[in-house]
Amino acid sequence: MRIALAQPNVTVGDISGNVKKIAQFFSQAARLDSDIVVFPELCISGYPPEDLLLKNHFIEDNYLALQQVAKECSGKNAAAIVGFPEKNPNGYFNSLAVLEAGQIKKIYRKRILPNYSVFDEKRYFRAGNEPVIINIKGFNIVLTICEDIWQPQWLSLLLKNAPRIDLLINASASPFDVGKMQQRQQVLSSAAKYFDCAAAYCNLVGGQDELVFDGRSMFLDSNGAIISRAEAFQEDLLAADIVLQTPKRSAAKIKVAPVNGKKRLPAGSIDDISEIYDALVLGTKDYARKNRFRKAIVALSGGIDSAVTAAIAVEALGSENVVAVTMPSQFNSPQTISDAAIIAENLDIEFHTIPISGILEKFNDTLKSVAGWAGSGVPYENLQARIRGTMLMSLSNQFSYLVLTTGNKSETAVGYSTLYGDTAGGFAVIKDVPKTAIYKLADFINKIHSHKIIPESIITRPPSAELKYNQKDSDDLPQYEILDRILQGYIEEDKSPARLVEQGLPQSQVERVIRMVDLNEYKRRQSPPGVKITHRAFGKDRRMPITNFYGRLNEK
Repeated sequence: MRIALAQPNVTVGDISGNVKKIAQFFSQAARLDSDIVVFPELCISGYPPEDLLLKNHFIEDNYLALQQVAKECSGKNAAAIVGFPEKNPNGYFNSLAVLEAGQIKKIYRKRILPNYSVFDEKRYFRAGNEPVIINIKGFNIVLTICEDIWQPQWLSLLLKNAPRIDLLINASASPFDVGKMQQRQQVLSSAAKYFDCAAAYCNLVGGQDELVFDGRSMFLDSNGAIISRAEAFQEDLLAADIVLQTPKRSAAKIKVAPVNGKKRLPAGSIDDISEIYDALVLGTKDYARKNRFRKAIVALSGGIDSAVTAAIAVEALGSENVVAVTMPSQFNSPQTISDAAIIAENLDIEFHTIPISGILEKFNDTLKSVAGWAGSGVPYENLQARIRGTMLMSLSNQFSYLVLTTGNKSETAVGYSTLYGDTAGGFAVIKDVPKTAIYKLADFINKIHSHKIIPESIITRPPSAELKYNQKDSDDLPQYEILDRILQGYIEEDKSPARLVEQGLPQSQVERVIRMVDLNEYKRRQSPPGVKITHRAFGKDRRMPITNFYGRLNEK
């Protein structure tokens, strides 16, 4: 039996476009003489459709599209397994349809509904309670959806009265974060060994708002070994032959069928920085493309964050579709002004210099009419950022550019940013990337290009917002190596201040950083979306109340 795993880049709500992609992948798989073509979870609607699911007509349109897919796939000797949102008299379900000969033959309804992190499936769906086993060419095939396979003991109870299992199919929409791939492989391997059968895992690919789906669909044998794996962060079709070793054996052995002449090898070691870079590029590309932005604009300060953001934008959109602006004031050094121009030249992008010192002076003079305006200190410093934000948004308004903000996770966490200034924009490319990882990304970007894109002076210069003379980030923040350790423990691992101190982090800095994190939720709530790459990102992944006195009750 030959199975093809299709990982299309679908778009939430683009039902007709998604159906077209499904039909194209099905035709390609049929030309390979596939017996089954598997598509990802909720492939017809896109994932996650969120509150679109509360619209009855949306569900109805998805079902009509499923019927269309069945017709499109008829006339070929292959079955299609397609994810879609279903409504029946018992409620709404996250379902898989088995399509054969132009008809919907069977429907499997997801049993384990994740309701943590970025997932809200219990808000929309009911859990199914019946297994679905199909038999094709004498193979008994169990259908599962994403989370179902993460709990093999539960699945074993569901299948206790089932015949022997030859193959587990898992249709998934599993978003990327660093380390997720290793976790998936372990789960799939455990399931294959637990049921002593082969496994076929089909994952979505593409960017959807803050999420990036990395694909990497795969086949595993009954020993839990990965036999072949599809491409990461791009559309792909992976086919394999499932061959029983002997008619009496329950376990299946997988022999890989080449696709388009390519031989797929098991996954090797995974480089975190390479993965992060690919996720940021795909997330930026799809956010712009799917929201109908052709060009993006970036404020180049001559610092490392804006340099990395611009390089990612060029990789995602092409150099001809990225515009850079530098907006120096009297506080910017000649070196950073020069470095901004060098980066633009290295990236071969359109570049503009718009000095703001005169505008800053006029703003300041105007504000002096209000008693108490000092024309110095943090309000004056932030005024520069807000002028720059206004400039960028005005250019966006005029030319329909997508403004890419340049704040990293370390700054976003502690509020080291200006609301309506450097937070103003449409998409925050590196908002979930810690500062220490930004330096690694800069090195990686230089490594993959034939010439150094980001000058060494930017990488080695102490980071500074340059909103006053001789300013350094370290004037207001701990060293980033310490800051990122505190933030990882507090945000991603939910560790208490006491626990962080026990791990050797300085108590005064732990308490100060945590207070900054807690007090700046209001800023994060008003910031643009950006690519999720860590285990716990701000936004949907970490939902804290803005008004929150936990841990602050003794403040005076």
